[in-house]
Amino acid sequence: MAAGGSLSRTERKAAARAEILHQEQQRDRCRQVARILKKPAAERSPEESLLLAEWEDIVREVERRRRKREGVRRRQEEVCDEPEELKRKVIVLAAAVRSAKHLIIYTGAGISTAASIPDYRGPNGVWTLLQKGRNIRATDLSEAEPTLTHMSIACLHKHNLVQHVVSQNCDGLHLRSGLPRAAISELHGNMYIEVCTSCTPNREYVRVFDVTERTALHRHHTGRKCHKCGAQLRDTIVHFGEKGTLREPLNWEAATEAASKADVILCLGSSLKVLKKYPRLWCMSKPPSRRPKLYIVNLQWTPKDDLAVLKLHGKCDDVMRLLLEELGLEIPCYDSPDEEGSYSRRPLAPPWSLEEMQMQEQQPEPASQLSRSLSGGWFGRGCAKGSKRRKK
Repeated sequence: MAAGGSLSRTERKAAARAEILHQEQQRDRCRQVARILKKPAAERSPEESLLLAEWEDIVREVERRRRKREGVRRRQEEVCDEPEELKRKVIVLAAAVRSAKHLIIYTGAGISTAASIPDYRGPNGVWTLLQKGRNIRATDLSEAEPTLTHMSIACLHKHNLVQHVVSQNCDGLHLRSGLPRAAISELHGNMYIEVCTSCTPNREYVRVFDVTERTALHRHHTGRKCHKCGAQLRDTIVHFGEKGTLREPLNWEAATEAASKADVILCLGSSLKVLKKYPRLWCMSKPPSRRPKLYIVNLQWTPKDDLAVLKLHGKCDDVMRLLLEELGLEIPCYDSPDEEGSYSRRPLAPPWSLEEMQMQEQQPEPASQLSRSLSGGWFGRGCAKGSKRRKK
């Protein structure tokens, strides 16, 4: 023992080795007990039964871990109400929508899965696949279109049945559905909007492409510059661990005001695990008499199911289709805008006609002019013309 009662370096190393050996021994015993518990009681040998009796504390720990795993697995399972039961619940939801004085909708990743955008905690969600060690399939979000749920929400707002929408998504589909900017708060930003924070007020640039290709956590510059002041543009995304500071498109002021007035909250496709961290928006901490009525649409368990007036186990599109049918409203179809002519720069040459392409195929082409047929379109043809002018 060293002076002062503290352990010497040799004693500390010996104690650490002993602790490591003890932990390894405990892990081996847990694995051994788990193998024994998998067997039916009648098939266990006398030695195995004796071990279970001697290691009661380890048996309790193994059982506790098993129950925890089963609980997590049950929470990840998707449960669907029977059609008749879902219809009955939608009738109740429709009555709440009609009588609501200030209805707000909270939306999560579950409303965009019908647009082939993966969610996070579903069976094929991003985090679920990562936990299983599987690869995530890349998705071109720029090709996604508003789903039936997005269009239904826009319709409800148009008929003054919904006062505000608070979205945790950054896919921009709410805006494309026709929902007014003032009626939505995109708490985690919009991947199609970049802003200049040097301009007052902030100057927004709404793009038809993903502006976040070069951005990441705490690194928000997109690589483009403001055409007015020349300052660097930044994205609007709020990553985990960050605090959103932009006024738009986050629109926190409107979201907070809507939450303070809400008498009915409808949660669509949200696990509610992130939203509960926003006390200004999450109203379930209020006394029951002052608490808005909560309705949840989700296939999976959420931590707020016990607080809900009604939980609908169904896909968002199925529920919203039944809801608008019960309300007597027609769901508008998404009309994809024609983006041709929305660019400020003309193509180098018009697309090839069918006759030109057939004539080109019939004529042998020198290797030096192969660039003329790149993609069979205006880009290749323009490059070929440019090369001819340089030769002259």
